[in-house]
Amino acid sequence: MQNKLTQVNDTKVKIEVSADADTLALTLQQTLKDFQKSMKLPGFREGKAPLNIVEKNADQSRLQASFIDSAINDLYSNAVIENDLKPVSQPSVSIKKFVPFSLLEVEFEVEVIGKLEITDYKKIRVARKPVTVTAKDIADTMESLQDRFAEGVEVKRAAKDGDQVVINFHGTDSKTKEPISGADGKAYPLVIGSNAFIPGFEPELIGLKPDEEKTFEITFPKDYNVSFLQNKKVSFEVKVIQINELTKSPLNDEFATKVGPFKNLSELKADVKKQLKAEKEQRELQLYQSEVVAELTNKSNVTIPDALIDEQVERSELEEKQNLARQGQTWDEHLLIEGISEDEHRKRNRPTAENIVKSSLILSQIAQKEKITVTPEEIDLRVQLLKGQYQDPQMHAELSKPENLNGIRNQLLTEKTFEFISDIASQ
Repeated sequence: MQNKLTQVNDTKVKIEVSADADTLALTLQQTLKDFQKSMKLPGFREGKAPLNIVEKNADQSRLQASFIDSAINDLYSNAVIENDLKPVSQPSVSIKKFVPFSLLEVEFEVEVIGKLEITDYKKIRVARKPVTVTAKDIADTMESLQDRFAEGVEVKRAAKDGDQVVINFHGTDSKTKEPISGADGKAYPLVIGSNAFIPGFEPELIGLKPDEEKTFEITFPKDYNVSFLQNKKVSFEVKVIQINELTKSPLNDEFATKVGPFKNLSELKADVKKQLKAEKEQRELQLYQSEVVAELTNKSNVTIPDALIDEQVERSELEEKQNLARQGQTWDEHLLIEGISEDEHRKRNRPTAENIVKSSLILSQIAQKEKITVTPEEIDLRVQLLKGQYQDPQMHAELSKPENLNGIRNQLLTEKTFEFISDIASQ
């Protein structure tokens, strides 16, 4: 087999392949064996006719078509390996010449990952930030625990700051008067001053008595975590069902035994400190790994095919649509609130998608170079952990599908490569 590689552009190549009879002999033999299995010829049992007899008696059009398909697949695979290519799409195929079973000339054109120049990742250094748990951190958590375990006594007076009010509420779009998904509640307990609700909501409840109703407007913050509610004016109808005056328990050994399996207050505070430290370390690790990968990506040079970036844009968009659907919002509503078209939305997200693809390719290359692998046992363990988080049998079945197992393998490989790079960068 002979092949000639031509660079069409930075991310597209053309491969001209020529194969003679010797190269094609194995393909012909395998094709004839496939035909042999189902051929019924006089004087021979089914599947037992000699290959030369099969070749003479087979439908020549079908035989040649099957032979060409197999030969093209083999020639393309070998050309990719010989030229060390990383295709990202199916090739376009053009047959230039075919002499049955003795000569085949084919031209392939395919998008590939272009230049991949990774900086010396073993020289990257990023300082890790120390993790500390302050006395204020512990005090704030203890106060939160006091609020959570506060005892309430029902009162008939007007609600004031610090009270727990049990309310029914219903939210509608102030402009369209349409109901807002997720803006309804029945017998919902809310502590005034806890800042658990939208800014401005809780103060509206001060002064209300049991069985009283009130309607008021709230404008959601521009950085609200549900994007379609950002800057939206919502009209709330609220009815107070009950008011409870809360009494916090003092911070003492008795309180500690109420909160959990602690003998005294010192044990509780020690556990709080331990949990806070673990949470901070996890957050710091995620930030640190992001910084390391950003440093690595910025110093490396990767030429990425548009097809890969387009796929990532579509993948991210699909995840966004699924999240919006869970929140009760349509894609069109989201675009309307954002004030952009679908094309503008994709264009805005393209730089992020490109960066994701770039870092993924770099990490994959490092994993390959450093022979970082994932064992079947590691995949099984992760699957079992994930199944433990979900009780839905359908979700268990989804986790066992080959495509999802491959996704879990890729995630584990990324995590291990992250860890490898981070260990070096922190030295």
